[in-house]
Amino acid sequence: MLKSLKYIALLLLAVGFVPSMMATDNRNMPAPSTLKLSDADRRKFDYFFFEGINLKNAGEFSAAYDMFNHCLAIDSTAAPVLYELSSFYVQLDRPDMAVDMLKRAVANSSDNYTYKIALATVSRNLGMFGEAAEEYEELIKEYPEKAELYYYLADVYTQQGEIGKAIDAYDLLESIVGMNEPLSMQKYKLYNQLEQEDNAFNEVQKLADKYPMESRYQIILGDLYLEKKEMDKALACYQKAHEIDPLTPYYIVSMANYYEATGNKTAAEEQIHNALVNEKLDVETKVSILSRYILKLQQTKQGTDSANQLFQTLLEQHPEDIELKLMYGGLLVAQGKNEEAKFQFQLVTEMEPDNAGAWQQLLNLALKSQDIPEVIRICNKCIELFPQSPEYYFYLGIAYYQQEKYQEALNAYYAGLNVIPKDNLPLKSDFYGQIGDIYYQMKQMDQAYKAYDEALKYNENNVVVLNNYSYFLSLDKKDLKKAERMSALCIKLEPDNATYLDTYAWIFFVQGNYTLAKIYIENALEKDRTNSSELVDHYGDILFMNGDKEKAVEQWKKAKEMGKDSEVLDRKIAEETYIEDENAK
Repeated sequence: MLKSLKYIALLLLAVGFVPSMMATDNRNMPAPSTLKLSDADRRKFDYFFFEGINLKNAGEFSAAYDMFNHCLAIDSTAAPVLYELSSFYVQLDRPDMAVDMLKRAVANSSDNYTYKIALATVSRNLGMFGEAAEEYEELIKEYPEKAELYYYLADVYTQQGEIGKAIDAYDLLESIVGMNEPLSMQKYKLYNQLEQEDNAFNEVQKLADKYPMESRYQIILGDLYLEKKEMDKALACYQKAHEIDPLTPYYIVSMANYYEATGNKTAAEEQIHNALVNEKLDVETKVSILSRYILKLQQTKQGTDSANQLFQTLLEQHPEDIELKLMYGGLLVAQGKNEEAKFQFQLVTEMEPDNAGAWQQLLNLALKSQDIPEVIRICNKCIELFPQSPEYYFYLGIAYYQQEKYQEALNAYYAGLNVIPKDNLPLKSDFYGQIGDIYYQMKQMDQAYKAYDEALKYNENNVVVLNNYSYFLSLDKKDLKKAERMSALCIKLEPDNATYLDTYAWIFFVQGNYTLAKIYIENALEKDRTNSSELVDHYGDILFMNGDKEKAVEQWKKAKEMGKDSEVLDRKIAEETYIEDENAK
């Protein structure tokens, strides 16, 4: 039974056309059948069907689902019912049932375009490209005038890797709708995938020939010549584009790229600079020019530092432009100039205090630099500005935790729990997991385990909680079978995680199963990429209990050399015996 279901009509409704069945009033539509029904069954069927439609339209999806299933129990061949139910199964993530329902609908109503296109579209969206291709091919035979079918068929062929067939489908579509840019550019990309450069180039050339007064096609041709290192032809195309439209921003960027390619970096920067100081161009166009230029620099793996002065030129002209400052800050972050980036984002928050994007960038920089006081300042300010955004409570809790201000951290997490959307169960689980970790640090074990249980109630596969919970239970020598089950689930979810393998090994160690403990700790060490001294120390303990005292002492000494500093470790080395670490509890 469905407790709740957000009904969305089949995915085909998102592709831009309304099927014939959907264009009619479903409430007055008869439900054809291949079965002979008694008058009583016909009345019951009609009642359930029309009631199902009414309930669906009213948003009562669970009840509508039940009504349609009542219909199906009366007449398993009714195509409209099968069609309606298929959409529910799409939303229930039951693709096998959705496809089965649509196949049955088509079989029982073979002349219905709606059912056939629904089956093809659902198959395509579920990645069943072979089946979808066959269905679209059949539809094209029956409805050769429907242009959208050729587009979907070409898309399916592309997904299958049948590039030649995809091009053929686009050619058929072009014969129906005529030449246009999206089609030509799609074929251009496909020809490039086939490494048929001449055919790819010809697609753009045909566009340029058909639309000789469209400057952008000349720019594209020039860019293609530039990629092929045919500089003279590229320059001729750019100049022709400039003659057609002297103000096109594409020309400015392409000429800058041309100068870069010919080794004239000064001319490239001057080209962009002249555009940025051109009073005839608005700020949006200037930003577009600059962003295209930066993108090209990044694509060609050239340094972007040359763009900084250009940004500063633009900022001098438009000091109040928020988006420009955000864009410049983003570039500075990409360049690793975090302090300069921070200055730009800080300016934005002063000019526009409720700009969430700028605050998020400042928070990211503070977290990256581990500036805990700054993290606390930003989070507290953002909680004032955006009280319904749980992420700020989360990071505030982490910052207080780092400062060992455990009660303040708890207060932040409990406050954050009140603003988490009800349907965001994973986030609630993460909050309770953090609360459990804090209580553990406060030595309030009952509260810690209670919080972990709450976390797993919201997300039973929260792997961090499962690991911490099971490890702490092992240190307490409490509920070891429960700890083993949780740790085993961690390994199932992330089999190559060295930390989780170490926990699993330690649980076996505590239970006295030293053979399994040795197997899993050696697996953990093999997978470890952090050079963890803790894992090496545990390995020594496990080796000792397996009767290999000499190698155990070697591992303890190695752990000390790797940086582990503890009195218990020193005693184990000196006394050459295992000593339980009471401080670890």
